[in-house]
Amino acid sequence: MPMVKEILRRVRKLEINIRMPVEGLIAGNYHSVFKGRGIEFSEVREYVPGDDIRTIDWNVTARFNAPYVKEFVEERDLDVYIVFDVSGSNEFGTHKSKMETGFEIAASIMFAALRNNDNVGLCLFTDRIEKFIKPRKGKKFVLKLLRELIYHETKGKGTDINNSLIHLSKIIKKRSIIFVISDFLSGDFKKPIKYLKNRNDVILVNLFDPHEEEIPDVGYIYLEDEETGEQILVNTSDKSFREVYLKEMKRKRNEMMSEMKKLKIDVIEVSTSEPFYIPLKRFFEMRKMMVR
Repeated sequence: MPMVKEILRRVRKLEINIRMPVEGLIAGNYHSVFKGRGIEFSEVREYVPGDDIRTIDWNVTARFNAPYVKEFVEERDLDVYIVFDVSGSNEFGTHKSKMETGFEIAASIMFAALRNNDNVGLCLFTDRIEKFIKPRKGKKFVLKLLRELIYHETKGKGTDINNSLIHLSKIIKKRSIIFVISDFLSGDFKKPIKYLKNRNDVILVNLFDPHEEEIPDVGYIYLEDEETGEQILVNTSDKSFREVYLKEMKRKRNEMMSEMKKLKIDVIEVSTSEPFYIPLKRFFEMRKMMVR
């Protein structure tokens, strides 16, 4: 485990690196995208001209023989969860690992929520829930979450998004905003993500590296699974092998995107080859247009 000074230095550096994107691209749209999406009942009052007739409480109206309406208020504090895949496959990256890119995205969302005075929670998973921290607010707490995220030592060997989301759905009780950050190299997880979507606002952040979908022609090489350590000897000079590999990788990615579209779940695709804030900016601008 690194020394405390090294931990603080790295977290501080991450905070500095993401400050401008948060302030300039994300936080400005955060309020309009998420604030007010949840409402809670406040009181019943007499109808006044201009009130929406859909808010009339007919039971109270009948009791008092005069029109009354239900009044609602915005939920002032949202719970924002970062659900982060810390499995081995996210260590891959050509210039920057998917894990490092994910750290930047997670930090950006945390500081955007902090700026909006919302609660932030953290869930780390592999083939199991590795750590779950209930949402709270405050800068010290956000920095603690970042330390836990960056320096967590995993216990699981693989990735099981399905079971991890099932367990998560049992833990989260209040309607929340849930960002799932992963490369989604796992089995089917439609059922639990659909259940979470029914009760929460779920956004998937799909991390990928362009070189995951291509294999260079370098002859015979061993390919190693970063999660299991299993190795297999392949001939990369075989054009048909490279074509089949590329086709299969694209098929899996397109299949996941198609399934999430059917479930009306937003997916932010983030490549390690571009600045992380560019796809985040596109997402927040798209969401802002949708809620107008």
